[in-house]
Amino acid sequence: MLSVPGVRERFIERARAVPADILNFDLEDSVAEAEKVKARAMVAEAIRDFPAKGRLIYVRINGLSTPHAELDLEAVVGPWLNGINLPKADGADDIEQLDHYLTYLEKVRGIPPGQITIIPWIETTTGLSRAYEICHASPRLIGAALGGEDFVTSLGVRRTRGGVELEYPRAQVAIAARAADLVPIDAPEADFRDLVHFERDITHARGLGFKGKFCIHPTQVEIANRVFAPSPEELTWARQVVDAYEEGERQGHGAVALDGQMIDRPIVLRAHELLDWQQQVEEQEAALR
Repeated sequence: MLSVPGVRERFIERARAVPADILNFDLEDSVAEAEKVKARAMVAEAIRDFPAKGRLIYVRINGLSTPHAELDLEAVVGPWLNGINLPKADGADDIEQLDHYLTYLEKVRGIPPGQITIIPWIETTTGLSRAYEICHASPRLIGAALGGEDFVTSLGVRRTRGGVELEYPRAQVAIAARAADLVPIDAPEADFRDLVHFERDITHARGLGFKGKFCIHPTQVEIANRVFAPSPEELTWARQVVDAYEEGERQGHGAVALDGQMIDRPIVLRAHELLDWQQQVEEQEAALR
């Protein structure tokens, strides 16, 4: 998911060629208070005919506690919009409130019910303590994202290069999202120049269960696409596991050996998930061409 600052026309134009799965037009943190009205108008105009090319068009509105949220929704919701990023979700009631807004706007604007999906941002200690209920609050949810900078501010600490202060929040958001069958999306990395660190960090995030990354610069997108896609080695392993297990089933075995390791149903399910994941990647790449 690529962040596109809503008040920067050249960034909006540049996003046309970026192969992200989601383009997130941002009205929140990347826009100064004095620029909120201008950004809202620019984004509302840009997304009406923006070339999606298989990508999802999202807008990150301002938080529900601000005077901007309802005006943001009024401006951007239309048949061209796929979803809303909701910052600083602190509980299920925030999700339910946004769901009610969207239900009303879909009805009065002739949009199919439920078309506009939601990705909540868990960015505070309160939100993290309620991550499970947030992730189960609405059928509109397709993912959940961790907001790193806001979270460490809420915690009262500083974000470090090693990221130890985010280890527990990352694990909690990934687990809560997966428990609700949502896509866990890892926190943005502010240092967009150090791509070696970026790749190392998101490889670690993938190991924690994340399936995607919120990118703040187009150069990060290619790395995120590569790291979060199954590797050739993983796909070879998955195919071997499925073949070996299916052969074992034909012989009446519930578990089989492969390269000196026991293969049973949980491992086979993981192999199938990798293969399904790769099929989704290939379909997305085809749509972006």
